[in-house]
Amino acid sequence: MMVIAQDDPGAVLDERVLIECLPLSGARALELGCGTARQTRLLAASGKFTAILALEVDRVQHDLNLRVDDLPSVRFALGGAEDIPADDAAFDAVFLFKSLHHVPIHLLAEAFAEIRRVLRPGGLVYISEPIFGGDYNEILRLFHDEQRVREEAFAATREAVGAGLFRLVSQTFFRAQVRYRSFDEFEQKVIQVTHTEHRLSPGLLDEVRARFEAHMAERGTQFLAPFRVDLLERL
Repeated sequence: MMVIAQDDPGAVLDERVLIECLPLSGARALELGCGTARQTRLLAASGKFTAILALEVDRVQHDLNLRVDDLPSVRFALGGAEDIPADDAAFDAVFLFKSLHHVPIHLLAEAFAEIRRVLRPGGLVYISEPIFGGDYNEILRLFHDEQRVREEAFAATREAVGAGLFRLVSQTFFRAQVRYRSFDEFEQKVIQVTHTEHRLSPGLLDEVRARFEAHMAERGTQFLAPFRVDLLERL
């Protein structure tokens, strides 16, 4: 049975460990919502993939990604999960790192149909999603409450499994370290992201800053954010 969260938040884990344990070698990968390509680099460094297509819908970030010149196995392109610019059965694995809940709710079913289309039979879908809870989430929800979209993304995942499009291989719950050297870095990387427009009043910005800086230590902040990885197999 698939669950969106559990009482035990799991061990503190670097997600690259989960990637390295995947039964893949010489594979073709698709990453949906690659953002700043941080996770794309993990995929490339794993040595499991001969080719990676990394899609992003944010044109500003995509233009920045096109300047990346040290990932020869990666091709960056514009595109969303609901309309993937790729042939049928083109990939052995599809990865979504904190991106499924950014797919518009009314397009989630189309997204899963597209993911199934571009995956070979037996191919894997790796969905890493933040769990709605923890100190870091309490700061984020002050200006960007994602509870509903995360719940809808999970419901769509469960429906895709229930409909027989995929088989649930496993669910892994863990906590990931989230670090910032200063509030300025948090503001730049989170509040000022180009894929979502955050408009904070001066009062709200002050509240977010105060909540953030309550966690400051000598070397910055460190949060342990809860995550869930749903690993599916295409039927």
